[in-house]
Amino acid sequence: MVKAIHTEKAPAAIGPYSQAIEAGDFVYVSGQIPINPATGEIAEGIENQTKQVLENLKAILTEAGADFSQVVKFTIFLDSMEDFATVNDIYGSYLSEPYPARATVEVSRLPKDVLVEMDVIVYKK
Repeated sequence: MVKAIHTEKAPAAIGPYSQAIEAGDFVYVSGQIPINPATGEIAEGIENQTKQVLENLKAILTEAGADFSQVVKFTIFLDSMEDFATVNDIYGSYLSEPYPARATVEVSRLPKDVLVEMDVIVYKK
């Protein structure tokens, strides 16, 4: 069974996709960018953008009945690998061991020219 997950506490999808999809024991959360859902504004600077992305993910996970402890895979997309250490430190503050698998890649451009985007896969067993 497939179920769409949606919360007003995270930015609305900016295209034809769901914030997340629950499929069996898994939740696949779409890439989140640093849009404040209350204002529609993009956070300023890599630290604030990273925190906003993680808060958006947290809101979607909460709506799905999950949390970061159930994330099995993170993908982090960065505008510049120069921001890796900063993002890594903030990212780590939201997680505890055992840490999820992760990929971090530098890309040429992200939606709305943000500096960071993340998506996650959750196992809810």
